[in-house]
Amino acid sequence: MKALFWIFLLLPLVLQAEQTVKIATFRADATPPLGSPLCNGGVKPATEIIQPLEAIGLVIVVPKQRPIVLCAVDWTGIGNDSNKAWRSALAKSAGTTPDRVTVHSLHQHDAPGCDYSTVKLLADYGLDELFSNSRHTRKVIAATAAALKKSLEQLQPVTHAGFGKAKVEKFASNRRLLGPDGKVLHVRFSKCANPKIRALPEGVIDPYVRLLSFWHDNKPLAILSYYATHPQSYYGRGGVSPDTVGIARQIRAKKIPEAVHIHFTGAGANVAAGKYNDGSKENRAILASRLASGIESAWKTTRKTSLRPEHIEWKTKSVVLPLRDMYQDVSVMENVLKDPRAGTSSRIRAARNIAWAQRVKAKDPILLSCLRLGRESILHFPGELFVEYQLAAQKLRPNDFVAMAAYGDYAPGYIGDAISYTQGGYETGSVSRVGPEVENVLMDALKELLK
Repeated sequence: MKALFWIFLLLPLVLQAEQTVKIATFRADATPPLGSPLCNGGVKPATEIIQPLEAIGLVIVVPKQRPIVLCAVDWTGIGNDSNKAWRSALAKSAGTTPDRVTVHSLHQHDAPGCDYSTVKLLADYGLDELFSNSRHTRKVIAATAAALKKSLEQLQPVTHAGFGKAKVEKFASNRRLLGPDGKVLHVRFSKCANPKIRALPEGVIDPYVRLLSFWHDNKPLAILSYYATHPQSYYGRGGVSPDTVGIARQIRAKKIPEAVHIHFTGAGANVAAGKYNDGSKENRAILASRLASGIESAWKTTRKTSLRPEHIEWKTKSVVLPLRDMYQDVSVMENVLKDPRAGTSSRIRAARNIAWAQRVKAKDPILLSCLRLGRESILHFPGELFVEYQLAAQKLRPNDFVAMAAYGDYAPGYIGDAISYTQGGYETGSVSRVGPEVENVLMDALKELLK
């Protein structure tokens, strides 16, 4: 009788535990060895490690669902077959499927990038190791997958989710400043030496940093932040660094050490620090502290709500993005790749364009996803996405929390809205591999994911 008594007493607790959302957090070192290419071979290779780089992630385990994995990496970009390799490895460790895994870079420039599809093309000409350290990429993927698997031994129950937002002062500004004719008149990149151009208005940005947090009662377990801007202060001198976003993450981790801090770069393709940054070294710490202050303010505004399994939904949408007209003829780009007189940078660029063109022509889609927590939504999108998409997503659900992580599959390059392709400027020039029709494709997908 005593045994039956204890069974009836403990059974509700057991059933409750089985119906609880749980999370595990993981991290792995992602710092490249000296000599490795940085920024897809676009800047000076690594000559010193100013600060280490990390891959940091979260596994969400929901009863009667496959696990969900979110991962952010201190790299420039992770595209094509490399993005697939990351997601497949993490999915295997988590016991889930790759479509329930999203991997994003933060897009620091003093950091590596990876794209196995491009590497394969470059290898025939001995250029692959000038673009990406593939051996190191494989090691980091394996280490991250191992860290994820190990983390599942320490799953933590979640009782609440938290949502907060606050403005970040004097960091983000639009890179594309239009003239009276509606064309790009001035470009204000991550740093801007011209004080007259710095004095111009911020332009179109999303000024808010948004926070998603997971809690066990009153204890925060993980804090995810989302902010739309290029993260660079100064770069290109060979010093590996997680830059402003990594420093801000470290500042907040010291303030709340009991929680794991994960940062995602939002749709900041046409947004950077140029208005507030002349490129001085000291501005790295200043900009980082401004972002950290914004995150702190968002933390103070956080509202908690109970989180149950039925509140969590993972939605996906596969899309084939339109290929830019100038890249339809692959033979033109192949001629550049084969020509040693074209220069290394041009040949690397040609290989990246070929890889994307081949993918689009094969109708190999890109996966978009949305994590729904009740009425609140976290979107995961590819490429260097214009901030207008993030603002449009928030306008679709104006009364709800909507955050966005961009820089998922990095292969498409810059993704502008339709009108930007008529305005000139760097982003929608040759570095965007998609055509203006992309706006309709992505807006339809946004509406479906946020429905």
